[in-house]
Amino acid sequence: MLRSSQAESELAAEDMATARNLRVAIISDAAPERNGVGAYYRDLADHLRARGAHVALVAPRYRAGRWHGGLRLPLPGDPTQRILIPSWSLVEKRLKRLRPNVIVVPTPGPYGLLGMHLAGRLGIHLVVGFHTHFEALTNLFQDWGVRAHIANAYLRGCHRLLFSRSQVVLANSIEMVEVARSIGAKRVSLMATPIPKRFLDRALSPTRPRIERILFAGRLAPEKNLAAVVEAARRLPDLEFIVAGDGPLREWLEQETRDLPNLTLVGWVKRTQILRLIDSVDALVLPSRVESFGTIALEAMARARPVLVSEACGILSWDILSGGIFTIRADENLADALLRLRQLDAASLQNKTEMAREAAGIINQRNLRHWLALLAGDHASTVDGQQ
Repeated sequence: MLRSSQAESELAAEDMATARNLRVAIISDAAPERNGVGAYYRDLADHLRARGAHVALVAPRYRAGRWHGGLRLPLPGDPTQRILIPSWSLVEKRLKRLRPNVIVVPTPGPYGLLGMHLAGRLGIHLVVGFHTHFEALTNLFQDWGVRAHIANAYLRGCHRLLFSRSQVVLANSIEMVEVARSIGAKRVSLMATPIPKRFLDRALSPTRPRIERILFAGRLAPEKNLAAVVEAARRLPDLEFIVAGDGPLREWLEQETRDLPNLTLVGWVKRTQILRLIDSVDALVLPSRVESFGTIALEAMARARPVLVSEACGILSWDILSGGIFTIRADENLADALLRLRQLDAASLQNKTEMAREAAGIINQRNLRHWLALLAGDHASTVDGQQ
């Protein structure tokens, strides 16, 4: 049941009072423009600042085709990404200006480990975000051979160290909560995903009576199961498929587009342009083999677009969200699921997308309050009513 407007106003006032006392440093290896984790913390920082919190987002930056923020090293398996070694002194200077009372670390790389060390050195709370089961991703890179085992051991060791030093670990699905516990996290809480304010505030664009334009947006990597998108484009020539993103499979996908006139690769899309891209299509698909949550799916729900995801997507573990999502069943492929979706009448589609948009707004508000409580020291806080 939705709260009354008076109750919502009172809660908003409580949020503002809590936020004004917060000084939060988010120290992340994920550049805000380059992946879902980077986007998550930029959106979270914006929401926290809007409530009055003081927030510093310390992370690499990717601008005009160049990386900034430290010594650049290649990321094995993905030539489009980099690992950056941060300047210790520069990070310390930013923290001295902020004087944080909590540090948030969402990644197990050099930035994240420095954030962990500084939290211990300053004697302040450390909150760890567990968004990606990197160890599972390395298992998809069979051609790495022994390097995959080394990467797996390194990432598991880093996560174990981060979890042991943290006051609380936040995971974005029930499955990820269990993975975190198996690695050694003692106190784990479920977190949802923030949505940029404009996705909920901007008027919805009209939809066509039939599903004709399909969008996939994300990293072009093995875990995303892009072969399913290519197969669907080949089987359904009357549908237009748009792929947005960059990653190690870009060259392969470019080859596939040459033979499929209904498959278009638009490359990397800036975060500020994602809303317009979602509004231009009739449905979003996410056929991933490994997907801890699926932020782009939640954003499409906020824009009242039908969302079709695989059973591997963590977003389905949220009861309030799963009711607004179409699922690719275990006994069908993406093309079959799209055919099933196209057979639905307009009223059924509209009902589903309206449910999805409302759920996205509700979870966005609950997630922000959850974060505010955790950052203020309430480590027993949960996202109200999600499971």
